[in-house]
Formats: sequence, structure tokens, C-alpha cells
Amino acid sequence: MAFFTIWGRISENRPPGSFLWYNVCMIRLDKYLSNMNIASRSKVKEILKGGRVRVNSKVETKGDVKVDPEVDVIEFDGVRIFYEQYRYFMLYKPQGCVSATKDRLSDTVLDILKDENTDGLFPVGRLDKDTEGLLIITNDGKTAHELLSPAKHVDKKYLVHLDKLIDDAAIAQIEAGIDIGDDKPCLPCEIEKIEDDKVFITIREGRFHQVKRMFAAVGITVTFLKRISMGAVLLDESLKPGEYRRLTDEEVQSLKK
Repeated sequence: MAFFTIWGRISENRPPGSFLWYNVCMIRLDKYLSNMNIASRSKVKEILKGGRVRVNSKVETKGDVKVDPEVDVIEFDGVRIFYEQYRYFMLYKPQGCVSATKDRLSDTVLDILKDENTDGLFPVGRLDKDTEGLLIITNDGKTAHELLSPAKHVDKKYLVHLDKLIDDAAIAQIEAGIDIGDDKPCLPCEIEKIEDDKVFITIREGRFHQVKRMFAAVGITVTFLKRISMGAVLLDESLKPGEYRRLTDEEVQSLKK
């Protein structure tokens, strides 16, 4: 029998208590199956009625039965499903959508994850509507808080196109911690010049329109902005705008350091 988890980790001999199992509470079987992307809650009912789900080797047709993912063996069409409490996705956010879970006027980043169960998912921080690049999507509130906490000073690197040439004096002014009109000047940052009008900038804050305002403070307009990395996680070069993938175990662990 092949054992697997819907979210991409494979094992043939994964016992309860192994490192991919989490201490979670009892959960309704239909919700469990829906959370694992087997199908929508309504379609899960049909799947259960069809006798395609087994709990501890016995066919289960009732969705309101409570299961314990740490103890119960749950199978769908003969394939064992392992539960993961937290999910982590790398999204190449395209321009034109907003970094929110809901919006009445615009598409959101969660709309892009149309093939996933997005219950509980949210973007870690935000990118402006006209900004593209790396955005982490998760349901792990603790890790998100750590990444966004000003006290943690997590690096965020951007590719920036400018409307004019930038000289060394302007770069030094921004790097030293420029005043953009807030209560405090920005923290020091690093700028790497690629061309006279293209740079990489690494900041450790997340203020409103921060990068654009930093360059505006020296009389330069940002014409293109793309986030390249957050912490140790780099935007996958194989992803195109609007595409996403799950974070690897190594990437998830790097977020928690």
C-alpha cells in the first residue's frame, strides 16, 4: 500500500509520533478530508457515501465522526493520508492583486491558490498592488509574527527600477537610515547597484510603501519593484508571476531560525 500526504510528503512507514505528526485536537472526518484537499465539504459527503474512506481499516460513511490524526489511520481510495497542522506556500505575487484574504474590488493573493483549501491561510505581510515577487502564504500565526516583528529585523530584499540615475551620495543617504516622514527615520539598509537606474535594496522593516518612499526622499521615483527574498527564503526562479509551490522542509525550518 502506498502511503502519502496530499501536501507532498511521501512515506511508506510513517508511524504516529513521527516528526510530521502534530498534536492536534479531534476533528470531524468531513472537515479533515476537506482540509487535506481531498474535495470540497459538499463533495466529501458524496465520497463518504461511496464508501471510499476508511478509518482504522473500516469503511466510514458519516462525516460528523470525530477522528484523531495522531492516532487514527485514515485512508482515501486505499491511500493513507497524513495530517499536517501548518501549511506554507511560496507565491510569486503578480502585479494587480492585493495582499489580503478578501477584497470586494480586486483579486486577492488567496484567489490564486484556487486549487488549495485556503481556510485559515493568510499572506505574511503585504506587497503593494503594483509590486510583484515573493509572498509567503501560511496558516502558522506564530511564525508569521516572528517574520513580521520589527524586533526580529528579518531581511527583505527587493529589485528596484528607478526613473533616473542614482549617485553614490543618494545611496549613502538611504543606507544610513533616511527620514521618510514617520516618527523615526528608517533603519540602516544595504543597496547594491546593478545599473545606474537599477538596484537591489535590503531592508529590515515593513512600513507602508517604504521602499518607494525611501527613494522618493532623494527625489527618485520607483518604476518597478519586486521582492526577491524574505529571510533565508529566495523566490524560486522557476516560478512565473501568479504561480506558487509549497515550501520545502528546509525553507520552512529557515523561517523559524
